[in-house]
Amino acid sequence: MSDENPAAFSLELGDDLVEMRYWLHGFAESVIRPAAAEWDEREETPWPVLEEASKIGLYSLDFYAQQYLEGSGLGIPIAFEELFWGDAGIGLALAGSSLAALAVVANGTPEQIGEWCPQMFGGPGEVKLGAFCSSEPEAGSDVGAIKTRAVYDDTAGEWVLNGVKTWVTNGGIANVHVVVASVDPELGSRGQASFIVPPGTPGLSMGQKFRKHGIRASHTAEVVLSDVRVPGPCVVGGRERLDERLARVREGRRGGEQAAMKTFEASRPGVAAMAVGVARAAVEYATEYARTRVQFGRPVGQNQAVAFMLADMRAAVDAARLLTWRAAWMARQGKPLASAEGSMSKLVAGETAVRVTEQAIQILGGNGYTRDYPVERWHRDAKIFTIFEGTSEIQRIIIGRAVTGLDVR
Repeated sequence: MSDENPAAFSLELGDDLVEMRYWLHGFAESVIRPAAAEWDEREETPWPVLEEASKIGLYSLDFYAQQYLEGSGLGIPIAFEELFWGDAGIGLALAGSSLAALAVVANGTPEQIGEWCPQMFGGPGEVKLGAFCSSEPEAGSDVGAIKTRAVYDDTAGEWVLNGVKTWVTNGGIANVHVVVASVDPELGSRGQASFIVPPGTPGLSMGQKFRKHGIRASHTAEVVLSDVRVPGPCVVGGRERLDERLARVREGRRGGEQAAMKTFEASRPGVAAMAVGVARAAVEYATEYARTRVQFGRPVGQNQAVAFMLADMRAAVDAARLLTWRAAWMARQGKPLASAEGSMSKLVAGETAVRVTEQAIQILGGNGYTRDYPVERWHRDAKIFTIFEGTSEIQRIIIGRAVTGLDVR
């Protein structure tokens, strides 16, 4: 902190963020939590909750855009923490479209953003979805192994997409799909681009719908692309920019950031905040249980074994939140994430969520292992945060490369 501006750094949230957090917490408490167990059991998209969120402007492009553009960078982390404190499955159903929108916002033209992003959310009475399609059966963490091809048909002025995507949130049921495909396979990940597939485009279909360990209220499925034709202007960022980037790469120069990786990097602190929300829910619930559950004539929280566990849980959640806020703040201020601070936030938050939800089950004992109490669901939900959008192992590779400057493999 400099002497000239001693107030430059502060953990005090602005009034707008405090108000937004209070508003979202109320929605999470009164709408999301009461519906969580039902939609987890049904393993279906919670359309009634999406509709309620749409009515109040929560499920909307305007809300997410406002939070992404918020000056401190903390809008999205705070919003996601509250939604996922309510429930991770429903939270992801509410947040899933924002990843597809982010893929267009981060790399697209103003015209593409204005035309397609609103169609990923719709409005009251006509809720819509977006889906970001990157992973494939043989290309999960290894984005460079993507086999889905995009070939330009000069005669028709269209891109033709063929391939199979997997682990797609809202896959096959979304109105707008954003698909990462290879334009020049010889260039690996540097020869890829993202393509907007408009609603009702022939050749796009849903493959297998996955039955998952957790986040069951979020729809996850394969997306099959069979001679899917999209208009030429549907390549994210435009054809001219794509051609210029590919030309630079072929000449041995830097091509700039690859579209899928740029999307993941921008979304990483947001994913960390989701994990923080789940972890916080577990800590709060276990703490209240320890205060009121009496064994051997006293609250179980009076036992050091339990109190010390809760102390470690609370400290870990706060540490994960601070790492998340740091990464989000740095990214918003345009500061280089030289030590892979975004990956640090996701790694620590994801691992913390898994650990503290398991500890919450331990504190509740047999009760925690039943579906009559929410901690077992939170534990199932938490595991995804060490897997999707870059496994914990991938995050460690990224961080290791950043801090050593070596090609860690």
